[in-house]
Amino acid sequence: MAASAAPSRVAAGGDAAEAMRVCAGALRAAGAFRERFDFGGRDVASWFPRHMAKGLRQMQAALRRADCLVEVHDARIPLSGRNPALKEVLGIRPHILVLNKMDLADPRRQPAMLERLKEKGCPQVVFTDCQRDVGVKKIVPLVARLVSEGPRYHRAESSEFNILVIGVPNMGKSSLINSLRRLHLKKGKATVVGAEPGVTKAVLNRIQVCEKPLMYLVDTPGVLPPKLGDVETGMKLALCGAIHDHMVGEDVMADYLLYTLNKQQQFGYVQRYGLGEPCDHIESVLKRVALAQGRTQKVKVLTGTGNVNVTMLNYTAAAYEFLRDFRAGHLGRVTLD
Repeated sequence: MAASAAPSRVAAGGDAAEAMRVCAGALRAAGAFRERFDFGGRDVASWFPRHMAKGLRQMQAALRRADCLVEVHDARIPLSGRNPALKEVLGIRPHILVLNKMDLADPRRQPAMLERLKEKGCPQVVFTDCQRDVGVKKIVPLVARLVSEGPRYHRAESSEFNILVIGVPNMGKSSLINSLRRLHLKKGKATVVGAEPGVTKAVLNRIQVCEKPLMYLVDTPGVLPPKLGDVETGMKLALCGAIHDHMVGEDVMADYLLYTLNKQQQFGYVQRYGLGEPCDHIESVLKRVALAQGRTQKVKVLTGTGNVNVTMLNYTAAAYEFLRDFRAGHLGRVTLD
């Protein structure tokens, strides 16, 4: 690979980053960067797995014993893709929005995102990195305070807290539960964690996450909105792993990611793949990725003398590598909203 250093250093500042921004500014002024992304009339309805309706029904059944709702979402898309059906489920109970994977999001955008979320009626927001237990310690005391300040109705006689964890797929709900158990109980994993959406299949039994106060969490399946609204929202969800790549198409996802990186002047990919300057053509980027990673495939070609095996660059595999680098933070810390 052309550069092994963390590309976030490029985005963070320094002469190289400044030179790249000047170069990109010149390219944009010359009309080299796209001002809009062409989604090609794609239909997002096919991206929604129908089995998720069952998960929503299970979640509503579990609500009767919940004192508080913790909604887990991705810090890279704090405004996009939250399920409106989940908002309706919230009712009058205390609600905390946990924006996980903060280590992958642009920290400079946090204040603006918090202000926007407050305007949308979501004042209780906690940024976390559950893999490193960052920010997670704020959750238990916040839950305890919010529940104690509000009416508990038929649960008033109980001293324990029951928390329902909700959200769209692959945002880190199970990782949050495991992080809380590590911090407060010094215990290991209680739920299965995976990098693919849909790991949690059904509402589980209560999982203890704290002794004092006595607190239980219930993990739930990730539930996407029945209608994603617009293609761009669906694309952002897909980039963050909430929708299977093959349902959207790795090629168009990689192209939209490049468009977004250029739009936000996030040029970590230039150093990562040894490009001379930022570019707006996904084929050029994928060619460099394929060459750097050795992503090739043998293709049988019919010639006048018979079949010949030809080695060609595998652009689909290169697109997947590009997406994986983004998800791992190798292209810098990016907020898509």
